[in-house]
Amino acid sequence: MSITETIDVAVPVSVAYAQWTKFESFPTFMEGVQRVERIDDTHLDWTVKVGLTSRRFRATITALEPNHCLAWRSDTGPQHAGTVTFEPAGDTHTRITAEMDIDPDTFTEWVADRAGVLQHRVKDDMKRFKDVVERPEHGHR
Repeated sequence: MSITETIDVAVPVSVAYAQWTKFESFPTFMEGVQRVERIDDTHLDWTVKVGLTSRRFRATITALEPNHCLAWRSDTGPQHAGTVTFEPAGDTHTRITAEMDIDPDTFTEWVADRAGVLQHRVKDDMKRFKDVVERPEHGHR
C-alpha cells in the first residue's frame, strides 16, 4: 500500500525539518507511536501500538539531506519505507510531503489498510505535526 500526504506549515524549512528530525518527539503527533529511540546516526528503535498489542522494530535512515529530505526503511517487523520532503513555500512556509509504502503483515493491519484507516492516520499525523511545529515556542506565529 502506498500513502502520500502533503501539508503546508507556517514555518521556514529549517524549523520544519529540525522538528521532524527530533525522532523522540514522534509520539506527540503520531498516533500509535509509543516511543522512538535513536540508536546511532542511521538507526531508530520504534515501539508502536497495533490494535491491542505493542510491537518493536528497527528502521534504518537511508537518506538524510538537511532541510530537504529524510528517507527510511524498516529492518525488522512490519515492512515499510518512506520519504519525507521539505520544500520552501515562500520565506516563512514549508510544504511537507510524506510518501510511504506499507506492507501490512498482520490481519489487523490488513483490515486497517483495506478500511482506509492507515491513510486517515497519516493525514491526521501530518495535521498534528502542523500544530506542534507552529506552536509559539518555535518563535513563528
